Amino acid sequence: MPMMTRDVLLEMELEEDDEEDGDIGNVPASKRPLMAPPTLPSSLALENLEQTIVSGFGSLESQQDFRTPEFEEFNGKPDSLYFNDGQRRIDFVLVYEDESRKETNKKGSNEKQRRKRQAYESNLICDGLQLEATRSLVDDKLVFVKVHAPWEVLCTYAEIMHIKLPLKPNDLKTRSSAFDNFNWFTKLLQVDESIIKPEQEFFTAPFEKNRMNDFYIQDRDTFFNPATRSRIVYFILSRIMYQVRDNVKKFGINKLVSSGIYKAAFPLHDCNFSSPSEDLSCPNERYLLYREWAHPRSIYKKQPLDLIRKYYGEKIGIYFAWLGYYTQMLLLAAIVGVACFLYGYFTQNNCTWSKEVCDPDIGGQIIMCPQCDNECPFWSLNVTCESSKKLCIFDSFGTLVFAVFMGVWVTLFLEFWKRRQAELEYEWDTVELQQEEQARPEYEARCTHVVINEITQEEERVPFTTWGKCIRVTLCASAVFFWILLIIASVIGIIVYRLSVFVIFSVNLRKISNGTDPIQKYVTPQMATSITASLISFIIIMILNTIYEKVAIMITNFELPRTQTDYENSLTMKMFLFQFVNYYSSCFYIAFFKGKFVGYPGDPVYWLGKYRNEECDPGGCLFELTTQLIIIMGGKAIWNNIQEVLLPWVMNVFGRCHTVSGAEKIIPRWEQDYHLQPMGKLGLFYEYLEMIIQFGFVTLFVASFPLAPLLALVNNILEIRVDAWKLTTQYRRMVPEKAQDIGAWQPIMQGIAILAVVTNAMIIAFTSDMIPRLVYYWSFSIPPYGDHRDYTMEGYINISLSIFNTADFKSRVKESPYAGSKYDTCRYRDFRYPPGHQQEYKHNIYYWHVIAAKLAFIIVMEHIIYSVKFFISYAIPDVSKSTKSKIKREKYLTQKLLHENHLKDMTKNIGVIAEKMIGAAVENNLRPKSD
Repeated sequence: MPMMTRDVLLEMELEEDDEEDGDIGNVPASKRPLMAPPTLPSSLALENLEQTIVSGFGSLESQQDFRTPEFEEFNGKPDSLYFNDGQRRIDFVLVYEDESRKETNKKGSNEKQRRKRQAYESNLICDGLQLEATRSLVDDKLVFVKVHAPWEVLCTYAEIMHIKLPLKPNDLKTRSSAFDNFNWFTKLLQVDESIIKPEQEFFTAPFEKNRMNDFYIQDRDTFFNPATRSRIVYFILSRIMYQVRDNVKKFGINKLVSSGIYKAAFPLHDCNFSSPSEDLSCPNERYLLYREWAHPRSIYKKQPLDLIRKYYGEKIGIYFAWLGYYTQMLLLAAIVGVACFLYGYFTQNNCTWSKEVCDPDIGGQIIMCPQCDNECPFWSLNVTCESSKKLCIFDSFGTLVFAVFMGVWVTLFLEFWKRRQAELEYEWDTVELQQEEQARPEYEARCTHVVINEITQEEERVPFTTWGKCIRVTLCASAVFFWILLIIASVIGIIVYRLSVFVIFSVNLRKISNGTDPIQKYVTPQMATSITASLISFIIIMILNTIYEKVAIMITNFELPRTQTDYENSLTMKMFLFQFVNYYSSCFYIAFFKGKFVGYPGDPVYWLGKYRNEECDPGGCLFELTTQLIIIMGGKAIWNNIQEVLLPWVMNVFGRCHTVSGAEKIIPRWEQDYHLQPMGKLGLFYEYLEMIIQFGFVTLFVASFPLAPLLALVNNILEIRVDAWKLTTQYRRMVPEKAQDIGAWQPIMQGIAILAVVTNAMIIAFTSDMIPRLVYYWSFSIPPYGDHRDYTMEGYINISLSIFNTADFKSRVKESPYAGSKYDTCRYRDFRYPPGHQQEYKHNIYYWHVIAAKLAFIIVMEHIIYSVKFFISYAIPDVSKSTKSKIKREKYLTQKLLHENHLKDMTKNIGVIAEKMIGAAVENNLRPKSD
């Protein structure tokens, strides 16, 4: 490739204001590192890259010879993916608004933007890329610059980027599956291979130009597939400079787009999603993906992961592979969850304690104490009849079984996913991906400090010293901690709201209802408070999410991670930590704090010295926790679908109506793609985050809601197709990226799995009434504590509600409002001695039995499940034996092939040298000697 020795750089005048360009720091160019990868494959590539990126500077007046792209008229072929000559493929498209035709802008800024763009495009041409410009058919102010990378450029940067490319076809035999006997069934779920043909497997190795003959090059036009070509071109676009100001270099297409010099930059879709291309050479992969993956009629089929990976890259492919596997595993959890729910539903009529609550002679005769200080009335226990019936469905023996099952299920899911992920690493050739990943341009730009590498003992540049890194980490951690405190403050605000409005609901609901009123039957003060608080909590969660997303990105940018993987992992941890507190804090409050520290009617506990603590229903807070989960999970799913489906669809429809005139025009492929929505800088980050938050709901609080896996299963089946539809129809094609795994989400899921065992054990022990009921059944229903001859649940309600003398009411005002009550005693939910006892209002023996049983249950359940989890983790290796063998076999054959080819070349060269030496010797022997 004829690499140019001089770049066209633009040095602006000092007095010009240039804040809108988004500088990458104010580091002098003399201290800047080369914008080259730290390790290059050959001295020739290093020399060429230095010549391309580092050059002499000059003022604008001395740089009048800008190399500009050729302007061509649209050739009338809307499906064409090539320049007008029909030979050079379009690898990338840049879109800008012609500065000479802009109307609204600051004086002089149009000319500044034009010069920067011209300098950038000139440097692209100097770097070996070929450009062709075409004006828009719809809006004549828009210009589309099509970018093509010639063969030499592709080869040079493939070596620099360590891209693995085919050596020879893979001849390893695949092992037969145990499910081959069910081929008649699985064939219905598979994508038709006559429509989407399986990809040919190859042995691969990092590309090297000096070993080009070793690679499987049958056709130069297809050796680099479109995804690889786009990756290479984007790598170049991200590192080409366009301006030098005050010895500060500015570079990269991302900065040009963010500053408005370019409107967009994207690779092309290969065809229309709804119909195949008229070009016979087009593979129509987008059309096939829409038809066999995104279309609703394919909802029951397996995903064509290989084609997804080929078209969108490994990063998107691994996301859909993980989401599909997670959804498959949810099927088993949903079946068991539904079975436990049905068990509770059909056995609710056998729930003795619920019958006692609803019995007019038992629950109707039990008068409960007021739950606030002044205006709350006494109330009859049987008003909670309906909620007690619902609670029997969820607070049953099936819940315990399901909680234990989910502790094992989550371990099986994570371990089997690791194996599946290892298979994909082999199949998609990302086993040694870390060697390929380059530093981010933003990181390279700030590398000003020279340090000695401990391994190589050579000088290298880093963006900040150890002390500077500590300061940055401290500031970032402080910012994250501040936002977490803000969430906790919002949770406290919700708690104060609950404490305040409970009094209002307690008074008003009973004023407008009578004993038979449906309002009183189905809507208790506790339920009304819980539902309204959950809705407000959900609204606050969504508002804080929107704000914190921007804050987290700012913090991560300031932290300056080295690679894109490091950047995403850092952002992932910040966002998840925030989301964890944001989404789960209200659930943790209801499960483990509400109703646990309330005292008793004569001596209640107050929040902030003012608000009396909330109490649970007589049956506990489990049903309220279930309500909270349903509202948050359901509301989150609805909100996300609105954002993911309706918003891009409406914006695309509005964009087409706004730009397309009444006359029908033939629009080229690049202009059609421009009017689609951009995917966004973070790509699939929010998709992962949405699913991990759901994973937390499914595992952390599943003991309170066995139908959570079923709701997640239904949501995910739709989510896969919605995401597929969105990618193929509503969004521009993303730049394909490599990915070895799902990144930081894997350890996050493992942490959730460990925490889930504790939370579910504590929900059963402290939130539900299962342990108190079991203690009563096995110990207190029979002598010496009980009066029944046989084990029974009869009388449980009476023993679980303590007695309080209304004359002992204390009020924070001078005179108690309940002093002259017609009731001498009332009941409250606790295990305390009655009035008149020598230890009145102290915890009784039953309370201590229950506490001991709860602690014993938590310890036993945790140890059993953790033991099973660790045994499963040990018994199931992360990489299967067959996959290990394939990886070793391919590595061996690849090395052998390269070594044999190298020996052949050496033998050939030695043979040529030997022939020349023999020929020279013979010639010398035959030459007559001079006297």
